[in-house]
Amino acid sequence: MTRNATPDVDPQPNPHATEEQVKAALADTKLAQVLYHDWEAESYDDKWSISYDERCIDYARGRFDAVAADEPLPYERAMELGCGTGFFLLNLMQSGVAKTGSVTDLSPGMVKVALRNAENLGLDVDGRVADAEKIPYDDNTFDLVVGHAVLHHIPDVEQALREVLRVLRPGGRFVFAGEPTTIGDFYARWLSRATWAATTNITKWGPLRGWRRPQTELDESSRAAALEAVVDIHTFDPADLERMARKAGATQVKAATEELSAAMLGWPVRTFEAAVPAEKLGWGWAMFAFNGWKRLSWLDENVLRKVVPPRFFYNAIVTGVKPAD
Repeated sequence: MTRNATPDVDPQPNPHATEEQVKAALADTKLAQVLYHDWEAESYDDKWSISYDERCIDYARGRFDAVAADEPLPYERAMELGCGTGFFLLNLMQSGVAKTGSVTDLSPGMVKVALRNAENLGLDVDGRVADAEKIPYDDNTFDLVVGHAVLHHIPDVEQALREVLRVLRPGGRFVFAGEPTTIGDFYARWLSRATWAATTNITKWGPLRGWRRPQTELDESSRAAALEAVVDIHTFDPADLERMARKAGATQVKAATEELSAAMLGWPVRTFEAAVPAEKLGWGWAMFAFNGWKRLSWLDENVLRKVVPPRFFYNAIVTGVKPAD
């Protein structure tokens, strides 16, 4: 089936959801996806320390190479599904993985920011607001489809993978990274909740009140957290991801996992950063967080991977290929 790639004008971002909209979203996961990610769009790169320089170019390329290192490059045209601010595709393009790109997301706010980032980087990228279960592009359009931390937001992952295979050209590849494993999600959420509770309670104490965000910002973060519980639908066992990809019709399917000790540092660090005023954390903190993550990632890759089963690592990556005619 072919879908028209030139439909009506995309909807506009809604970065300030009302309380009534948030309540409605608690029972409507796709509305929650739009509201939550529109709310996050303008601050998302800062929140997750996303950049478009060597640091994140290397990170994105490392995720790609974990499952597709031997592929001839560059791909002619690539699409990012659930692009967010464009982190994965734009950094992969900068590393030479693809010549041109398209960014898609259910959130108009995220598409807006991703296109702005692409323009600032001088990359040849177009964009569309798109439901992953009904991708608004024609059959056989792309040579590569990528995504980072997107599959766990999609209600019907297998249907989304079928759509990905539909818009891929025969022999085209998909790579999805940053998907939470079931065990990894359990310890990451526990660490995040414990860090948030400790930080927001300790900073009520007199000498540390200067480290406390205004209550209105903390309340807004709490409302976002309520939506986050709705938008994060799935966790994955790596073997289940492989089975879903094969059932959708992919060949040459392969899954990998990464980050164990690095995730146990990363989640408390990110939560602490969200709970205190940004001006309190300077360059020294940024270097501590980044270098700590790098050292623990080395430990994960070179030591723990040899003794710990893959399902205990936090992030899953999966790739597959659309069969030739």
